[in-house]
Amino acid sequence: MTKSNPSIRDTRSSMLWLLFIATVVLVYFSGLTMPLVGPDEPRYAQVAREMFDRGDWVTPTLGGFHWFEKPALLYWLQIASFNLFGVSEFAARFGSALFGLGTVTSLWILGRQVERNTTSAEQRTTNSFANCLGLISASTVGIIAFAHGASFDIILTFPLTAAMVSFYIYDLNGRLTPLLSFYFFVGLALLAKGLVGVVFPAAIIGMYHVVSWKFPNRKLIASFVWGALLASSVAALWYLPMYLRHGHEFIDQFFIQHHFQRYTSNKYFHPQPFYFFYWVLPLMTIPWMPFFLAALWRLCRNSVSRARGEESERTSPLQIFSLSWIAVPLVFFSFSGSKLPGYILPAVPAALILTTIYLTALIRRRNWGGNLFRTIAGGTFVFVLIAIFFFAPRFAETDSVKALFVDANGLGLDNAPVIMLHGVSHNAEFYASGRIVRDTDGKQKRFPAPKEVSEALNGKPGLVLVPVEYLAQLLESNYLRAELVRDNSEIALVAVYPK
Repeated sequence: MTKSNPSIRDTRSSMLWLLFIATVVLVYFSGLTMPLVGPDEPRYAQVAREMFDRGDWVTPTLGGFHWFEKPALLYWLQIASFNLFGVSEFAARFGSALFGLGTVTSLWILGRQVERNTTSAEQRTTNSFANCLGLISASTVGIIAFAHGASFDIILTFPLTAAMVSFYIYDLNGRLTPLLSFYFFVGLALLAKGLVGVVFPAAIIGMYHVVSWKFPNRKLIASFVWGALLASSVAALWYLPMYLRHGHEFIDQFFIQHHFQRYTSNKYFHPQPFYFFYWVLPLMTIPWMPFFLAALWRLCRNSVSRARGEESERTSPLQIFSLSWIAVPLVFFSFSGSKLPGYILPAVPAALILTTIYLTALIRRRNWGGNLFRTIAGGTFVFVLIAIFFFAPRFAETDSVKALFVDANGLGLDNAPVIMLHGVSHNAEFYASGRIVRDTDGKQKRFPAPKEVSEALNGKPGLVLVPVEYLAQLLESNYLRAELVRDNSEIALVAVYPK
């Protein structure tokens, strides 16, 4: 039997990886035009639109009222996209897709650096590590999902991943450039989601040194001073003008309420049990969850064997670093009074590093391992694309109020005030921009009955969003003439006129 030409095999392999890259780009930029879903996407997109309309890159507002819940990085990405593409759902999500790809690229760079720092004998068994790590991370459902959302979780995950990758590269080669990169991305992480942008990197690096039983070298210790100045200078692009413009109001709302009170209480109504993230994190790694769990099991088994004085596989520095990276967000958010699935996303890249180490070892041991790996990744991309084009739009249409307001605009009610009856709809922020009736504190005003709706409209036509179970109450009211515009099975939009 004749052996295939190595150059032909290399060409085929290169073409296959180029096909995977093209598929990744297609996956991450598909589906961005769907209606904004949930309460957060429309609010964040509306905050950015109000900043865009005012030409103001500093002060976030919602409905014209100060909105100091999050830093400005997501808003800046959305404003830049609005300038490029116009105000749209695609533009609101474009920066998230870029940061999703940035997370994948950062992990691929880490893989390349790990390959370069192995011995020649090890190189022959790890020469696919970078590509495997890149493809595994690109095909992880948790990263794909959040890269399609106009929210802050992927916006934090990319700079945090880039910072941790930069630090580990510095730890490998001791050069100044990755250390500079580390502090720059820490500053960017501060702009992404506040204090966790510096707390997590510091805690992860500290744990890594403790578990590794080594003391930070002099170059790293000396960098704490100039590095803090570099990170602070990046973060000061927003924090400084915000403080100069808003003073104590900014400190109180942003730091005290949305950092400390959110963490220590259930003020924002997201309670979950302590163990919540211990099952959410593995789910985030789908379709690689079995391999991630197997990697954890092997590490635990090796630790037990070493404790008993038995021979076992050596835990590599990269594995120790990844475990430290997982442990810090996992423990930190487990004690939080407010828990949402996206909070644990910054730990997912570390989980994927452990998964890739396990999988590449499996591929070396079994001839079919490489085909299994590529099949899982390719199958995931196909599944995601099918979901994006055939199933996700239906969900978005029923979750969003966009179609309701499109129909209302067709009736000439595009400037009518929007009133909330028996509930609120944060999804309406983007699609009823500037028209929602609010309380004096800027929150959507919730009206208790049709009589109060009539009084608020004062003889003018308007639009009312009402849960479908209360629809009959409005249609049969003696205070208003009401006509159903459309409903999405949960909430109805009703045009109301004076009698």
